[in-house]
Amino acid sequence: MDHFPTNWGRPRNDAFDAYATYPIHQRPYNGPKDTFADGVQRTQQPIVTGTSVLAIKYKDGVMMAADNLASYGSLARFKDVQRLHQVGNYTVIGAGGDMSDFQYIQYILEELSIDEISAQDGHELGPVEIHEYMSQLMYARRSKMDPLWNSLLIGGFKDGKRFLSYVDLLGTTYSASTLATGYGAFIAQPLLRKAVEGREDVITEEEARKILEDSMRVLFYRDARSLNKFQIATISSTGVSISDSMQLETAWSFAESIRGYGAQTQ
Repeated sequence: MDHFPTNWGRPRNDAFDAYATYPIHQRPYNGPKDTFADGVQRTQQPIVTGTSVLAIKYKDGVMMAADNLASYGSLARFKDVQRLHQVGNYTVIGAGGDMSDFQYIQYILEELSIDEISAQDGHELGPVEIHEYMSQLMYARRSKMDPLWNSLLIGGFKDGKRFLSYVDLLGTTYSASTLATGYGAFIAQPLLRKAVEGREDVITEEEARKILEDSMRVLFYRDARSLNKFQIATISSTGVSISDSMQLETAWSFAESIRGYGAQTQ
């Protein structure tokens, strides 16, 4: 016996349903629904990711650097992604980690800025307020087991004061005169500390730029997820400036003498 009503009275031509027997129309269910009936899922790991962001304090403000690469796993997929984002007139936020989550963060901050402008109360959001907002947002999402998979550096200059701080997907925050995310926290951070700590009030803008460029060069040599195309953001009393993409000058002649690479095999 055929127990499938959709097959009853069907013509031989399966492409034509003369009796409209398929699909079977079911009575709608209006009772209580289990929250997990459809299998609520969260992001388990970041997919398209950015690597290190570097930032330092110098005499006149804060300077940040990040390359333009967004990797799809180990594939250098997107090579023109801006990972430094201006928020208001005093703040820049740099992101490593999942780029789609960073795009969501950019949307949230734009909405926040619009609300602040619409209030017309004479108040403008500064780096301290942006950092506090992001730390609360990241911790709230972590508490919902649905984190934003990013490590963020927030730098700014307002009311004559420099500000530089870090917040990650767990809501962890800390401040220092030199900060780095991703692989840069292991490779570039010691270089930044050696060059900057104790000299924050004497380093000029040119010196700060050279320090960041040298650190980005080391990262390009050592970090397989980095790129020799990067941007630098400068935040000072004159405002916020994010440069166009720049190309690092690199040299690979030293590789010939490295064992296991090039001509040197023993």
